[in-house]
Amino acid sequence: MNQVAVVTGGGSGLGREMALALAAAGYDVLVTGRTEASLRDTVAIGKVKGYGVLDVNDGPAVRRFFGELDRIDVLVNNAGTGAPAAAVPDVSEEDWRRVIDTNLTGSFLCAQAAFARMLEQDPKGGRIINNGSISAHVPRPQSIAYTASKHAITGLTKQLELDGRPHGITACQIDIGNAATAMTERMEQGALQPDGSIAVEPTFDPKIVADFVVQIAQLPTSVAVPHLMVMASGMPYAGRG
Repeated sequence: MNQVAVVTGGGSGLGREMALALAAAGYDVLVTGRTEASLRDTVAIGKVKGYGVLDVNDGPAVRRFFGELDRIDVLVNNAGTGAPAAAVPDVSEEDWRRVIDTNLTGSFLCAQAAFARMLEQDPKGGRIINNGSISAHVPRPQSIAYTASKHAITGLTKQLELDGRPHGITACQIDIGNAATAMTERMEQGALQPDGSIAVEPTFDPKIVADFVVQIAQLPTSVAVPHLMVMASGMPYAGRG
C-alpha cells in the first residue's frame, strides 16, 4: 500500500512542486487549495492522485476533508498568504486577520485533523511538515502580520513534535528564503531593505525545496528533523534587521 501525502496550497508555486516531487517518489498525493482550476492543472501535470477544494481556515471543511481519508502519512502545511507592505499604523485589521487565519490558524486546523487521523490509523504515526520562512527568524520591513504568523509556526511545529512524540508523529519546519515563485518575483525586481534602500535579491529553483521535502518525508518516523533552512545563497539573512 502506497503512503498518502496531502499538500495544502498545492495548486501553484512551491505547493505544486512539492506535490509533484512526492508523487514522483511514489506517494499517493492529494492537493488542496481554493482554486479548482489550478488544482486540476497540478493533477494533470504529474502523477498526483487527486485534489480537494479547501479553504484551510474553514474548520468544519478541514475536518471533513481529513476525516474522509483512510490514512495520511505526510501532511505538508504549505498554504499561506501575505499582505501589502505597510507601516504598523497602516495595517488593516482585515489584512492582519486574513494572514493570521490562513498562515497560522489554517496550519493548526490541518495539523490537528491530520494528527487525529494519524492516531487512529494502523500503523499509527506520520509526519507533519510546516512551511515556515526566513521571516520566522528575522523580519522584512513593513510585514508585521506575515512575520508574526511565521514566528508562530515555529511554536506550532515544536508543540506538534512534542505532543506527537509518544505516537510516532514527527513535525518539521522548513524555512525557505527566496525560492523562485510568483510570490518572490518582486525580489528579482528589487525589494525594500531595512535601511530603506531597494535591492535585487537572488532566488533559487523551488525544485530544490521539493527534493528536501521528499527526503524528509521518506525518513522513518524514528528520525526527527525539527528544523531545516534553505535559501538562495547571498540573500539578506545574516545581518538582516
